[in-house]
Amino acid sequence: MKSLIIYSSQTGFTKRYAEWLNEHLKGDLLTVKEAQKKDDGYFNQYDCLVYGGFSLAGKINKADWFTAKMNQWKGKKLALFCVGASCVDQPEVAQAMDAALTDEQKKYAKAFYCPGGINYSKLPLPSRLVLKGLSSMLKKKADATPSERDMAEKLTTTFDISDPAYILPIVEYLTQES
Repeated sequence: MKSLIIYSSQTGFTKRYAEWLNEHLKGDLLTVKEAQKKDDGYFNQYDCLVYGGFSLAGKINKADWFTAKMNQWKGKKLALFCVGASCVDQPEVAQAMDAALTDEQKKYAKAFYCPGGINYSKLPLPSRLVLKGLSSMLKKKADATPSERDMAEKLTTTFDISDPAYILPIVEYLTQES
């Protein structure tokens, strides 16, 4: 099975997951910028196409490019993965993964979530400001849930909760016989 992993990474967490996934799939890696420059015929050589992006406002960054092309790739193994600062068991993670694909796309592709973290030293200023603002808003919320209070604290510092174990369900999905 010839595989291509395409990714968009802002601070390195998604790139790390793409590399971990590629250790199992032994395919090719491209940034989304590199992939966008390829003509449609380039992707015909692959049996498996994966897109990984970081979480941005509840969506997978730059995944629209990939999902717009998925219909022409229906005969291939297709997957998306999202890397974010939330833990896997947060309700908003399940909601975001459910919304990542249309009902039609869910018939031939699957979305996965991999927890990453925050690296303030690599974040651009606008992103840092958004995260600090979100943290402040959650801290001031009168009816904040325990997970919201926990997230408010996490958002104030650099942390890393990434783990290569989170790519194993993706590998299993992509390598299972159809």
